[in-house]
Amino acid sequence: MNKDQVLNKIVTPPIAEEHPQVLELHGDRRLDKYFWMRDLDHPQLIPYLEAENAYTAAMMQHTEALQTQLYNEMLSRIKETDLSVPSRKDEYYYYSRTEAGKSYPIHCRKKGSLEAPEEIILDENELAQGHEFFDLGVFAISPNHQILAYSFDTTGSEEYLLCFLDLNTHQLYPETIPKTYFSLAWSNDNQTAFYTRIDDANRPYQLLKHKLGNCPQEDVLIYEEKDDIYHLHVEKTRSKSYIFMVMQSSITTEVHYLDANNPYGNFQIIRPRTTGVEYNVDHHNNNFYIVTNDAATNFKLVKTPVAKPSLENWETIIPHREDVLLLGVSLFANHLVIYERKGGLQTARVQNLSTREENNIIFPEPTYEFFEGSNPEFNTQVLRFNYTSLITPQSVFDYNMETNQRELKKQTEVLGGYNPSQYESQWLMATATDGTKVPISIVYKRGTNKDGKNPLLLTGYGAYGSSYPPSFSSTRLTLLERGVVFAIAHIRGGEEMGRKWYEQGKFLQKKNTFTDFIACAEYLISQGWTTCDRLAITGGSAGGLLMGAVMNMRPDLFKVVVANVPFVDVVTTILDTSLPLSAMEWEEWGNPNDKVYYDYMKSYSPYDNVAATDYPDTLITAGLNDSRVKYWEPAKWTAKLRELKTDDHLLLLKTNMEAGHGGPSGRYESLRELAFEDAFILDRLGLA
Repeated sequence: MNKDQVLNKIVTPPIAEEHPQVLELHGDRRLDKYFWMRDLDHPQLIPYLEAENAYTAAMMQHTEALQTQLYNEMLSRIKETDLSVPSRKDEYYYYSRTEAGKSYPIHCRKKGSLEAPEEIILDENELAQGHEFFDLGVFAISPNHQILAYSFDTTGSEEYLLCFLDLNTHQLYPETIPKTYFSLAWSNDNQTAFYTRIDDANRPYQLLKHKLGNCPQEDVLIYEEKDDIYHLHVEKTRSKSYIFMVMQSSITTEVHYLDANNPYGNFQIIRPRTTGVEYNVDHHNNNFYIVTNDAATNFKLVKTPVAKPSLENWETIIPHREDVLLLGVSLFANHLVIYERKGGLQTARVQNLSTREENNIIFPEPTYEFFEGSNPEFNTQVLRFNYTSLITPQSVFDYNMETNQRELKKQTEVLGGYNPSQYESQWLMATATDGTKVPISIVYKRGTNKDGKNPLLLTGYGAYGSSYPPSFSSTRLTLLERGVVFAIAHIRGGEEMGRKWYEQGKFLQKKNTFTDFIACAEYLISQGWTTCDRLAITGGSAGGLLMGAVMNMRPDLFKVVVANVPFVDVVTTILDTSLPLSAMEWEEWGNPNDKVYYDYMKSYSPYDNVAATDYPDTLITAGLNDSRVKYWEPAKWTAKLRELKTDDHLLLLKTNMEAGHGGPSGRYESLRELAFEDAFILDRLGLA
């Protein structure tokens, strides 16, 4: 009898109560024994979640020393007292810093020069006192740098309280505004702020205008979005000239603009929404620059006069290309920065708007992540960007757009003698069942042999067109140093290989996401990187759906699964439009009110397809206050797995009773959570 069997005899796994409920649609009947868990006030719910947590703690008790060791290793690599690279805006240099023993950043600035005295604008640690959870939402300085608008959430529910701080007196304005989301734009009068408010389903649906010092009940409603599939946000151009009100669904955009000097004016529309047409807008002199997929699958760039921005005046600047995805552009006084993706890798080029001369920003590694940094200044020749890879810690560069020279301003310091030359990364290609080549980013300790004996952790996401970043993580060294190979499957549903890559992993082609992931796992095994009994997989949210789907499809292929806040009850959730994201999800997964989509979604929904079979060792996490993936999805899934699975492998549910979708908010608690998950993986792989 192994240790798990012994422990199971001592500690009985929780058995959830069954209250069968029939869910019927399209003549199809689904029996849900655990539907009752949706009721937060049900007298058995909290005791059940607490029993699962107690069982998890008991079954992981033998790893507590390992958890502590992993936590200490992770912490020892982090420079606890650190400073971000200051970013200049007008006369001020803005930055944040951290202090040892404190969980959250401290936001500061200096006036005139970096040698000037420091002014602390906002200390998140002070705001977080007395709260188990804290998340900063809006952080927006007024144009004259005298007022800070900030918001925060103390439950994880993504419902933010908006406040205004006078930076001269460091006194708060008397008004606070509840039920806001994390977008805000200041008008140039320094007295008027436009912000978004959420409805009962946590959807940002209203744009309001607030005048400093006024009672929030007097705020002017500018617009209300009545279509449940659209979210609303507000933003301001770098040129400081315009405020944009953006209504956006998964596949459609509508943008309205307002002169930032005239907060009492009316927003004007750029292009009315057309289903399937996305666009985003930036401003330069007398023109709006627009990146759009209108008749351009991989997007194109157009410009149009501010005075007449409607569709008939759009002039193509960068045409559509089949082999290049236009990710976006960034405008400065005399430069246009163009962000693209080709062959799966990010690229960038800088165009001088006067001479039309272009320079490419190139990177040396086989797989990496690159993104624009903080660039608040419009009249500048310097572009700040961030670069990182599976081997290179996050690096902040200032790039001179005139001379094509780059300067490394800071590379995140990894304590403990990290040497990147001890590691190696590659860009591999697996072959999917339909012949499609699927990229894999992989990193490992140099000298690792492909002898089939390596433990390997494979992850993926594959949804919403989100590309999985092959970025550096100092905490990952804890696994790499123990011989674990780490790999990312860049599966369809993301956008790594262009817009079609995304489209081939959604709607009625969603199963490509799952079969691609399985193909990547099989490829890594066939190439000697690992074996089934040494293979762990992990994913969160829609990546948790991925975990559930591949577990059902190929439970024999994986030894260990970690599913974080997994979206697993697909059909039931998307049918419930009272939930925050359900209606919007119709444009990602399909509308199950249509029988074709209902049948297809049901065929892969992890919760609906749990079977009486052997499953891998599985750790499932949840957040009681999660507004995106409600706690009951992982809880119901756990209960059904425990009911039906035929093995004695470990099945654990760990619910954070104080947090939401992102898990613990403080950096130390986040490390402890990660150490717990890594301990589970190492223990189940026999590496503890």
